[in-house]
Amino acid sequence: MENKERELVTVTTGQEGRFRWAAVSAMLLAIGAILRLVSPSIAGISPNWIIAMYCLAIVLFRLPASRAMGIGLVAGALCLATSKSVFPYGNLISEPIGALVCALVVGLPLSMKLGRLDLRPAIGALCGTVASGLTFTTLAKLMLGLPLKVYLYGMLPVVVTMTIANTVVAQALFYPVTALLGGFVGKHKEDDRVNK
Repeated sequence: MENKERELVTVTTGQEGRFRWAAVSAMLLAIGAILRLVSPSIAGISPNWIIAMYCLAIVLFRLPASRAMGIGLVAGALCLATSKSVFPYGNLISEPIGALVCALVVGLPLSMKLGRLDLRPAIGALCGTVASGLTFTTLAKLMLGLPLKVYLYGMLPVVVTMTIANTVVAQALFYPVTALLGGFVGKHKEDDRVNK
């Protein structure tokens, strides 16, 4: 009997990488949820790694508003499950709003560079965290009937602290994650414009 070598046939679907944004976003959200669960409180404040991670995903793939809000809704559900707040359901509104604001800011046709440093991750995380934090704290104040002093002096400083932390985390992780993706991010942006 003759041994015939079999030829390897590759079938392509034309969809390579089309949904990589979803897989990477899910991975980043999962990492954010785990970090949120294990991070200790510092002066009564627990870092919200999930916001930094969804802002990073939005910046990496320059997602349109609809996809960003989808990620925000998933992030809100994760925040709801991992929340230490007395008003966890506010996350289902605040996170989609934060993700939408991040996507709109990142999508602006402006140069957000300082020399060779791309500041889009920091700016996106800053704006997304402020939008999410203000939405959440305002909802909590209204729904729980909290005094104005608690809102101004107890809750808003937490938003400022979270904003600073998320801005630093998103900017610090941007280049390592981009390198990990091996240049796929730029290719995806071009493919995505065609497939919208």
